[in-house]
Amino acid sequence: MNAAALHEPDVGQVPAKPRGIVVRLAWTGVGVLLLAAFWDLGIEWGRLVDLPADLLHYGRLMFADPDWAKLPEALFQTWRSVAMAWVGAVLGVVLSTALGIPAASGVGPWWLRLTLRGLFAVIRAVPEVIIAIIILTVTGLTPFTGALALAIGGIGTHGKWTYETIESVPHGAAEAVRASGGNVLEVARWGLWTAAAPELMSLALYRFEINVRTSAILGLIGVGGIGDMLTGYTQYREWDTVGVLIIVVIVITMSIDAVSGRIRRRIMEGATVRDLDRSP
Repeated sequence: MNAAALHEPDVGQVPAKPRGIVVRLAWTGVGVLLLAAFWDLGIEWGRLVDLPADLLHYGRLMFADPDWAKLPEALFQTWRSVAMAWVGAVLGVVLSTALGIPAASGVGPWWLRLTLRGLFAVIRAVPEVIIAIIILTVTGLTPFTGALALAIGGIGTHGKWTYETIESVPHGAAEAVRASGGNVLEVARWGLWTAAAPELMSLALYRFEINVRTSAILGLIGVGGIGDMLTGYTQYREWDTVGVLIIVVIVITMSIDAVSGRIRRRIMEGATVRDLDRSP
């Protein structure tokens, strides 16, 4: 018998059944944690039966006869929330891009990559609301506090997106710049930025979309915007005004998502080529 026959697998042999004890233990642990979480919440299961009727009741209070006299103020406060989101997105994207590029493999030294990635992970672990509470001790309850919280909070996520995007692009141009004597900044500018720019700009717009939603939540702690207005009228049970605010938030958010989504698709896919040979 030759050596090739010795290494030839036996096609008729039934493979050994994989051991599933680890998988079963993992699923058991997940189930126990899920049950413990429900148990600790103190849910009154009997009230869940009344939930559909309660939703219908408050839905009538909010949307049967909305107080449209509050619409101008609602639009102004929504604009403040959008402005807060935009300033936070611009500041956050600029800082996270500058920090995210050297955090990519093959760009910065290992100690700098580890430091920056650790910084991004720490920032991601802290919600924007907590960041805003810390900042307001210095800047006060102003929309600028919300913008700074969104900017700092966005660094953790967008910085991770940045170095992952840089690592996914072809590095041929970067190696050419490095071989010709280019430093880290020149490699990033001429070797990596050109290839990564479309996806990074698309992610920047997506960051703005996220900030629009988060800015409404930040308003709940009093930094201004539509969330602040929504909190006040909800506390005083002025449901007809709350209905107007919810309608404005939904319409504005969906409009921004639609416009931003089209811009992102245009950036990633390029302009549509028109058929110049089409007869008039």
